[in-house]
Amino acid sequence: MKKSLLVSFTSVFFCVIVSGQEKSYKQPATLGIHFIFNDFATAQAIRSSSLSSVLRDGRFGKLKDMSQGLAISYGQGISEKFDFSSTIAGSFLSYPFRDRRSSGSEFLLLEADASVRGKMLSDRYWFVPYLQAGVGVSKYQGYWGTFIPAGVGIQISFFGEAYLQINSQYRIAVTESANYHFVHSIGLVGNIGKRNP
Repeated sequence: MKKSLLVSFTSVFFCVIVSGQEKSYKQPATLGIHFIFNDFATAQAIRSSSLSSVLRDGRFGKLKDMSQGLAISYGQGISEKFDFSSTIAGSFLSYPFRDRRSSGSEFLLLEADASVRGKMLSDRYWFVPYLQAGVGVSKYQGYWGTFIPAGVGIQISFFGEAYLQINSQYRIAVTESANYHFVHSIGLVGNIGKRNP
């Protein structure tokens, strides 16, 4: 009798402990590849007039006029609703400097940034909108610049193992050797770390 009572009590105790554990939706370490589009024309139109006039007149940069490139990203969940993200991107373009004329020739623009993503929902959901802000550096023909990437995006989950990320950032120039521009990206990101149970 005592043995069966002990077995019953132990079984109930372990059932309570197991059912009390919740699945973590903190994003594991991820690695991704993204196609990027650099849009200097829209940023220049906004700075020379206003955002409302650009929206009203439809003076957005055309996709065919944007410089394309590739980026690699690394991400890691800080909590269920905040992720750390770092990206290194490269594009061949004729960089429109603010304080001097462009050479007209295309050279490699390297940009690296580290940012925090604030998600509206945890990774429990398949569709997650987010805001993103951070710090970044750029290098073009020996000129170094710094910028602040601020933007919005969406993350679409494929069974919690891979994600489609669509992002649009406004890169705010901090130094004179950097220029204001938008970076639009679309990429696939996959887990390289294990999700905590």
